[in-house]
Amino acid sequence: MAKDLAGAKDGSEGDLRAALSRGDQTLSRIEPILGHLLSTPDHSLFSDEILARLRGMLNDLAWQILRVQAQATGQSGREAFAERHGEALAMHLQANPAMLSHCHALAVEWQLTERLEAQYGIDPVLSPALQGLIASEDAGTASTAMSALAAQARFVQAQRRMELPLSELPGDLFHRVLLTWRDYNGGRASDALTRAEAKLRSDFDEGSGRLALMARLAAGIGRDNEDALLPEKAGVGLFLTVLAAKSGQDRTLIVLATNARQVTRLALSLRSAGLSASQVDEVLLQLHPQAAPVPGLAELTAGEARSMLSDAAPEIGR
Repeated sequence: MAKDLAGAKDGSEGDLRAALSRGDQTLSRIEPILGHLLSTPDHSLFSDEILARLRGMLNDLAWQILRVQAQATGQSGREAFAERHGEALAMHLQANPAMLSHCHALAVEWQLTERLEAQYGIDPVLSPALQGLIASEDAGTASTAMSALAAQARFVQAQRRMELPLSELPGDLFHRVLLTWRDYNGGRASDALTRAEAKLRSDFDEGSGRLALMARLAAGIGRDNEDALLPEKAGVGLFLTVLAAKSGQDRTLIVLATNARQVTRLALSLRSAGLSASQVDEVLLQLHPQAAPVPGLAELTAGEARSMLSDAAPEIGR
């Protein structure tokens, strides 16, 4: 009997690993495909919302930088200068896999946010979990939660306009953007460009960005706080951040795991973060009502699920 149970568990785990591997192969092909679609001259063939939002964010980043450059170099019209060079600089930014991956994750996150608001009335800004953190007796937690609320509101406004403020980039991506800008200018380091870069760097504060604030909140949330792992309680932004932290994965990968074809990775992530198999099924049902339940979760411990994920981490944005 025990031998039969062990064999059944081995079979279920093998099935889970195979499904995870198939999903990871799809994830590893995302950036090359996106790069091709964004570079295609005939935009009418690819009018998808995600691609439009990607172009909007990349163009917005380019224009922000070019406005600063125009001011530093004494250009008479900042907007005209940005318009002349914006598309070319955006194409340079698009060639960076990490930048493309980050913008894609934001677009997917926003798409999920809009869908859950429409289907279940989940507020895109203020969630019950965030409201509870704002009311925390710990002054530091309450202050961070208030800042995160303001940052989430900015994220919502920016995504509705298909924009991405430079101030909201992670520090490593901000640095890469500036290096790409240098390359766009032919590597010339004139005094004016040096001043422009210095201004951009002095104005940048990674810790005040939405992702950094959410990460600080997630770090203070204990594994027994199950509400933070439920989208309707945490809100999409905090849910994704907490799930990434508790499952030991990159947030971008977690965002992509919310896709309907990545149900296995999402299920294993939720299990590794501490949710029971039945709770995982409830979250999956909410996010993907048409998806079949993932078999074998009840036989896995949280540690086994985490080990399975670490063994199969795909390369995203590298």
